[in-house]
Amino acid sequence: MTEQKPFALDAWSVRQLAAVEQALMRWVAPPEPTPAPAGLGDAMRYAVLDGGKRLRPLLVMAACEAVGGSQQAALRVACAVELIHAYSLVHDDMPCMDNDVLRRGKPTVHVKFGEAQALLAGDALQALAFELLTPEDESIGATTQAALCRMLAQAAGYQGMAGGQAIDLASVGIALSSEQLHDMHRLKTGALLQASVMMGAACGSPTRAAQSALRDYGAAVGLAFQVVDDILDVTADSATLGKTAGKDAAHDKPTFVSLMGLPASRNYAQELLSEAHHSLKASELKHTAALSALADMLVNRKS
Repeated sequence: MTEQKPFALDAWSVRQLAAVEQALMRWVAPPEPTPAPAGLGDAMRYAVLDGGKRLRPLLVMAACEAVGGSQQAALRVACAVELIHAYSLVHDDMPCMDNDVLRRGKPTVHVKFGEAQALLAGDALQALAFELLTPEDESIGATTQAALCRMLAQAAGYQGMAGGQAIDLASVGIALSSEQLHDMHRLKTGALLQASVMMGAACGSPTRAAQSALRDYGAAVGLAFQVVDDILDVTADSATLGKTAGKDAAHDKPTFVSLMGLPASRNYAQELLSEAHHSLKASELKHTAALSALADMLVNRKS
């Protein structure tokens, strides 16, 4: 019996990320032929390019691969999801929100360009995300365009990321129950990660059973990502993270570590990883190696 080779995640990721980076450079407010007015394009590109793990685009591409979908469509989806993520970080870092000065190892957008320009850059990135999902060519069919826009809007809006952020801001200094903390992060962080998986899958034609399994996988990795984030906030330094370490504790924000303690949080992350792998097996899809390896990387990362 031939032993199956381990999936080469690094090599796979390099190929996917090269395509994503080239597309982002091409689509995000290019300086030619028609530059964005009043320096807005500079702030937009600064917020998106040259930094970030690109986990969400990788999940999109891996899910598309799992269902044998259109890579051309998935590339647009991957960039759209990353633009929503980038816009959320720009706004999240502003003084009216988390008031942070470091992101992806460099000054935050409002520090570099001013608060008004940062606000507009975030707004423009959000709008551009939906523009990418509705191309004039035939790369994404009209029905799929509508479905993708709906999924992304729900993941980013009050039923998703924005709603979770509202809970987060309202919870400073408040001891949340386990259920409340899970609800907050299911919206704030998990919704967009889960949507990345489901939008990638929507670039193909998976069965309902496979869709359900991938939805469960996305929920598990979305929550696991936040648990690990909370762990790293108290165990890693700012240089390693590329953002300000220890800010959750400094701002008296509820986290999985503050609720469960560090050892239990680490165990919980591994439990969620097991759930993710179980969901992939339940999907009965043959090409889930990339999704499986991404889940491992996400939970065992050091930054």
